[in-house]
Amino acid sequence: KIIRTSKVSLLHRDLLSKEDILSSFELKCLPSSEDKVVLYITSLRGIRKTYEDCGFLRMILKGYGVHVYERDVWMHSKFRQELTDLMGKVVLVPRLFIMGRYIGGAAEVEVLHEEGILARLVEGLPTNSKSVCTVCADVRFIPCSICRGSHKRISDKDVVECCMECNENGLMM
Repeated sequence: KIIRTSKVSLLHRDLLSKEDILSSFELKCLPSSEDKVVLYITSLRGIRKTYEDCGFLRMILKGYGVHVYERDVWMHSKFRQELTDLMGKVVLVPRLFIMGRYIGGAAEVEVLHEEGILARLVEGLPTNSKSVCTVCADVRFIPCSICRGSHKRISDKDVVECCMECNENGLMM
């Protein structure tokens, strides 16, 4: 009898190729992410469990040394909307996608990591560069250079309007 503790059977995972394992996960392709690891997270510490789950997945992926495209839904509402559109409903973070496949949230990824399946899924993917961005310190956002982070611009007629160069938080990618 085969007991399934994850999407891939413990007894058969070593016999399957990486492509076979990936094909068992739902295809939910992000724009230009067919060969990437994308992790939706939040840096907001308002809900401790959510924040800790995000940190946990970040540490697991860091341990594999793969390059992860983090999308912080708190820093940029575009990422929140992108995740909602992909999933078809509002979902909690963290959420992991590998090569255009939806892998799961914290609980699912933890099981895959413990079973050694996650290691197989990230095999051969681009590794993380050791250098840290000197401009944003790898946060990927900086205060807007036009409005200085206020998200407001004063036009020629002293009328306050929204800055079109930054997001709702006054940040530029």
